[in-house]
Amino acid sequence: MHAWESIQSTIDYIEEHLNEELQIETLAKTAALSPFYFQRLFSRLVNKTVYDYIKMRKLSKASEILKSSSSRIVDIAMEYGFSSHSNFTRAFKETFGITPEQYRADPVVLNHFIKPDLILNYVMVDENVPLITDGMVLEIFRRKLDQPRTFAGIEGEIPIAQLMGGETTGVAAGAKLWEDFHKIKPLIPNLLPEGNELGALYLGNAKEGNCIYMAGAEIIPGTTVHGYQTFEMPACEYLVCGFEAENISQLYGDAVFKADKFMDRWLKQQQIRTAAFGVEMYYPPSAEAAYLEHWSIPESKTL
Repeated sequence: MHAWESIQSTIDYIEEHLNEELQIETLAKTAALSPFYFQRLFSRLVNKTVYDYIKMRKLSKASEILKSSSSRIVDIAMEYGFSSHSNFTRAFKETFGITPEQYRADPVVLNHFIKPDLILNYVMVDENVPLITDGMVLEIFRRKLDQPRTFAGIEGEIPIAQLMGGETTGVAAGAKLWEDFHKIKPLIPNLLPEGNELGALYLGNAKEGNCIYMAGAEIIPGTTVHGYQTFEMPACEYLVCGFEAENISQLYGDAVFKADKFMDRWLKQQQIRTAAFGVEMYYPPSAEAAYLEHWSIPESKTL
């Protein structure tokens, strides 16, 4: 068994026992490591101490209960191991920037520290070879656009860290932009019937650490729209990372961050540099699965 597999076994164990008191000794035994080496290896591979990671995952699960049930906040706090309402409130606000009461009153989309799938840090696949992992299937392939595709929508400036990695927490600015876009989408002229929705990321005039993110929908080729931001995908060859999950919630929650991280590592492994923008291509979900693609333009091999 590889070292990462030992840590993955404890990550899986933690996820199944989040409403219990978890001890280092028990987790180390699950990993077949001493408590000392277990904690060192866990922190190295997960980028969090064991107890910080457990707290983050408990808060994520508690936020789901806050949103989906009418249970008292103090009862939810106790279920996930917080000693009091005030301790739970303090931890929740430090993590997400809002209190449990505020979240229940206005259940905005939150960024969570996701459950890692460590195999994605170590396995490598060729183009056109699907990789099946925990809760998702992903595949990297090339696709050529013979004609440009144009999208119209709205844009905003958001922290890059919110879009990458699944290791930041707080209110999801990108989700709010999509919510605003879907309110005005019916007003956009010349929408292409059965066209895709798109999320585009580019630096633009964003301040350091941020990027411009546009949420849009495809418009009929050769037409123009006024009063909205537009983004054109040039006719050329793209590298595409397509991935699917069992449902929309899983796709937009864990899978999108895992696919981002894997694609970034894959590009470095292949020594491929890409253009300074990225595209999320959205497809209507089916009864069987939800599917999303990340598109980028390969520019050159790195040296």
